[in-house]
Amino acid sequence: MNRLLPHRAAAATAAIVMCFGLAACSSSDDSSDDSSSSTPSASMSASEDMDEASGPFGAGCSAVPTEGEGSVEGMADDPVATAASNNPLLTTLVKAVTAADLGDTLNSAESLTVFAPTNDAFAKIPAADLNALLADKAALTKVLTHHVVEGELSPEDVAGEHKTLAGDTITVEGSGEEFTVGEAGVICGNVDTANAKVYVVDSVLMP
Repeated sequence: MNRLLPHRAAAATAAIVMCFGLAACSSSDDSSDDSSSSTPSASMSASEDMDEASGPFGAGCSAVPTEGEGSVEGMADDPVATAASNNPLLTTLVKAVTAADLGDTLNSAESLTVFAPTNDAFAKIPAADLNALLADKAALTKVLTHHVVEGELSPEDVAGEHKTLAGDTITVEGSGEEFTVGEAGVICGNVDTANAKVYVVDSVLMP
């Protein structure tokens, strides 16, 4: 009878080893399932973050209408001069563009980046000087085209030195959602229109 004990002990040991082996396999399978099930969720989250990052940014965007032709969605349907005319932040700019007869030129361009001064930006210019500028078509055209660059510059590409339609250059500095153009700050950037990318700025850029 004593001779059977070692055999029974060995059998019990083998059974225990098998049980642990099966448990380990089961645990590994469960972990694999959990991992695979979490992947789509992670991918969706990353995709949503990319979508958010590709939209307009900046504190000034809160002043843009949330619906209608002047909203972000509404502006995307129209060429840039028309889109600006529907935005209440840009009425002085539109007045200047009209005085310089640049509306059709901007609307018919294939691809542009426009640094668009707000009404408050124009208000920083003394009234007499602004009125004189609006009355001088050649000077006004030079100032306005100094705000326009060929090609649609994304936030990833906008930093750097760019040639303007006035024939000179402007320098954009910054990254992410913080940019300056000379002395002006971008308060609402990456706004799409049908033919342009718009960066709303808080000062008029002088050549």
